Amino acid sequence: MTKNLHKGDKVEWKTSQGKTEGKVVKKQTSPTKIKDHEVNASKSDPQYIVESSKTGKRAAHKPEALAKA
Repeated sequence: MTKNLHKGDKVEWKTSQGKTEGKVVKKQTSPTKIKDHEVNASKSDPQYIVESSKTGKRAAHKPEALAKA
């Protein structure tokens, strides 16, 4: 099931420290890098760039890893 998330949506995801909340920054549909991490996103396999509300750090997640908060 594809999730329809939009810029600014509040979401949560699991990390090694537990659940983290933040917001969607954008839908990524092409390869990119976040710091030294390669994000292999494409139009057929998009990922979402999210920003943690606690740390302000950004990360990329597949839609199934995110839940609306």
